Amino acid sequence: MKIIKTKRELREELNKHRKENKTIGFVPTMGYLHEGHLSLIRKSAQENDITVVSIFVNPTQFGPNEDFEKYPRDLERDAKLAESAGADYIFNPEVSEMYPEGYLTYCYVKDITKKLCGKSRPTHFEGVTTVCLKLFNIVRPNRAYFGQKDAQQLAVIKRMVKDLDLELEIVPCPIVRDYDNLALSSRNVYLSQEERKEALCLSKSLFEAKRMIDGGERDSAKIKEKMKKIIGASKLAKIDYVEIVDADTLEDNAAIKDNTLIAVAAYFGSTRLIDNIIIHF
Repeated sequence: MKIIKTKRELREELNKHRKENKTIGFVPTMGYLHEGHLSLIRKSAQENDITVVSIFVNPTQFGPNEDFEKYPRDLERDAKLAESAGADYIFNPEVSEMYPEGYLTYCYVKDITKKLCGKSRPTHFEGVTTVCLKLFNIVRPNRAYFGQKDAQQLAVIKRMVKDLDLELEIVPCPIVRDYDNLALSSRNVYLSQEERKEALCLSKSLFEAKRMIDGGERDSAKIKEKMKKIIGASKLAKIDYVEIVDADTLEDNAAIKDNTLIAVAAYFGSTRLIDNIIIHF
């Protein structure tokens, strides 16, 4: 496996593989890899000849008072994990490589970026779509792999790829959960022992929603009310949102139907966590 720092070198390397008609899979990350990331890398390695993993803490997707400076970084650790999962290249550019002096161009997806996480993080998705579009143009993958935990991000990226006629396949991958059902996240390292224990209310609320639906409940308002009670019973949880929406358009679903996204976000101390399930019939 090779670690590459510049766009030029990465393009030169990947062009050699394209000349040999090799397929390229891409896993964009901000690093501090966990089993969720590794599951994406393994799937890419299974489905493609070459797998590229980007490790780049993207400043444009952090708000003014968010955790850009303290976001966990450990390239040596990440490189070992990525290689063990089947990565062939790590692209680890400096901020100045991605956003050189005088940079002015951004990509913005309307409407669906204003819902869910977009309400409390209004500039977040512009940063996500901009960096992903840049990375797609640099790597030019056949397939790109995204975890379902960031369900809104996945919907936004799929919309951008469709609307801009990008020639790549977006591959959604299931949420990976820890032994206690907490959805894996690089930000979990911020949690105190007590906060981590309390954070389990998110998955509990989602599993209760699934139980209600399996029992025949279809009224979204009743399901959300029950979920809020479960999360609200935690002494540390501060709810950001509990929403039931269409998984593609993110429009509210008054009643449960196929392809419904049930999504939650809450703060535990200063750490904001998200989780979700998708309902299919």
